[in-house]
Amino acid sequence: MSLEDARNFLEKYNRAKDIILFNESSATVELAAKALGTDKGRIAKTLSLKVNENPILIVCTGDTVIDNRKYKDFFGQKAKMLSPEEVKEKIGHDIGGVCPFGIKDGVKIYLDESLKKYDHVYPACGSGNSAIKLDWQELEALSQDSSWVDVCKIREL
Repeated sequence: MSLEDARNFLEKYNRAKDIILFNESSATVELAAKALGTDKGRIAKTLSLKVNENPILIVCTGDTVIDNRKYKDFFGQKAKMLSPEEVKEKIGHDIGGVCPFGIKDGVKIYLDESLKKYDHVYPACGSGNSAIKLDWQELEALSQDSSWVDVCKIREL
C-alpha cells in the first residue's frame, strides 16, 4: 500500500501522473541511479531515524552519508536508525521505498542542504521500483512542514 499512499498524497498536488515505475528494483541508490541512467548524487535517498524515540526522515543526496558530528550538534544526540520493522510501523513505507510522501502523521521531515547542489533529484514514491523527478523547491513544497539541515557529508570511497 505504500506506493498507493504516496500516489494518493501526490494526487492532491496533481503530481501522481509524474511517478516513474520501473520493471526492475530501484530500492538502493545504486539500483535507482542505474534504472534512471543518472549519477548517484541525483537520487534523493530518505533515511529513517529517531530522535528521542520520535521518527524523523532526512532526505539527502545519494552520494552523501550522515556526518556524525554535524548530526549530534544539530539534534543533540547520536544518529539512531529505525529498524526495518520500525520503518514500516512508524513511517508507513518499507525500506527501499521510503520517501516523504504519504507518510504517517507526526513524522518530522528534514531536507539536507546537499540537495541544493542539483537542479533536480529523484526520490522514491513508496515502493522499491518507483521515483519522481523534482527540483529541490518542489521537493520542499511536497515535503510538508519540512526543515532544512546540514547534517550530511560526501561519502568517502
